Amino acid sequence: MVRKMGVYAVLAYVIYGLFFYWYLFHFTDSNLPFEFQGTKADPATFLNGRELMLSEEYSKIRNLLFFLSTPFEWLFYFLILLVGFSKAFKSWAENSSKYKLLQTAIYLIWLSFFAFVATFPLSYIGYTLSKSYNISTQSFASWMKDELIDFWINFGTLMIIVPVLYWLMKRSVKRWWFYAWLLSVPFTLFLMFLQPIVIDPLYNDFYPLKNKELETKILSLAEKAQIPAEHVFEVNMADKTNSLNAYVTGIGSNARIVLWDTTLNKLSNDQILFIMAHEICHYVEKHIYIGIALYLLFSLVGLYLTYRIMNWAVSRFGKELKIPDVKDIRSLPLFFMILSMLMFVSSPFSNLISRYEEKRADQYAINMTQNPESAITSFQELTKSGLTQVNPPLLVKIFRYSHPTMLERISTLEEFEIKQRIKDK
Repeated sequence: MVRKMGVYAVLAYVIYGLFFYWYLFHFTDSNLPFEFQGTKADPATFLNGRELMLSEEYSKIRNLLFFLSTPFEWLFYFLILLVGFSKAFKSWAENSSKYKLLQTAIYLIWLSFFAFVATFPLSYIGYTLSKSYNISTQSFASWMKDELIDFWINFGTLMIIVPVLYWLMKRSVKRWWFYAWLLSVPFTLFLMFLQPIVIDPLYNDFYPLKNKELETKILSLAEKAQIPAEHVFEVNMADKTNSLNAYVTGIGSNARIVLWDTTLNKLSNDQILFIMAHEICHYVEKHIYIGIALYLLFSLVGLYLTYRIMNWAVSRFGKELKIPDVKDIRSLPLFFMILSMLMFVSSPFSNLISRYEEKRADQYAINMTQNPESAITSFQELTKSGLTQVNPPLLVKIFRYSHPTMLERISTLEEFEIKQRIKDK
């Protein structure tokens, strides 16, 4: 039975991978609808022939890696349970120490290490892909450093969460999921507060915008929006990527508007002002707080469903998965697998909400700056620097895109530009 379950799981993953290969490379058509051909949203108007070809190649491979990576995680956790590694990790931990907390740490370090090794090939393929298409400028040593930082941050986070989670499972068999969610609320807010000042600086250096003339213009936009901002921050990303980005991060007094230095190097001041007006909208309309609220709502539902599915799985397949009880730490890979599946299934809904917020931010920015030409060219440059598909396949948009497609964004701005010209006449 165990062997059959393993074979079926691997076979299902292979079929799933072949489906998405067929879908991305043979089924989908990247050509724009006729009505958009020749417009400013048409990549043929701002990319040369080689850039168009590279954009299609890079996007297809990157999208395939995305659709392969998450289910591979499920397969890894499933096989860890079936083969008995989770049971072995617990045995090694118990033989190494008599202290419960140290046993948990040993179990987690083994599970984390095996997960890191198993997923490393896909991560490395993603890194080499971005290097070969000149998206990444990061050296292998620098990339590896970021990977190891990720590893230890994740391990440290798990060392806080997992002991509490399994203590709750033992104390309340039926309501642990709710108590875990209650504790996750202040923990999530605390992490959001720490993100800009503790976590982000582990990866990059942040400092106030050096271009004081540009900072004055950005702060003027912030003042119009009644945002009490004193600084705009820039981050050194040129030694890691050629892509462009700007974002809002943190909450409360630690909230920051951040510009990548690649954005500063490649865009004009007018283009940057449009992007900053976009980010200001996220602050004004409290999209960060809405995002936190939605995350907490999804996590409440997700933890409840995880509780129900774990109980069913252990009662039905506990022997095969070598899990005697849900509250045994051997069930942790099952917990991770179910939670990851639920997050993947819910991603179309969270992406839909995010795309609406991003559309609102675009509208806010163009109304504030009244410069559609700079807005359009900034999106064209973003497309070019990241080799982004202007009109991605439907499933890619649903599962990957937290922003509207470039076709949607640029065509909306072009409509605004046309209306503005008619109004001026």
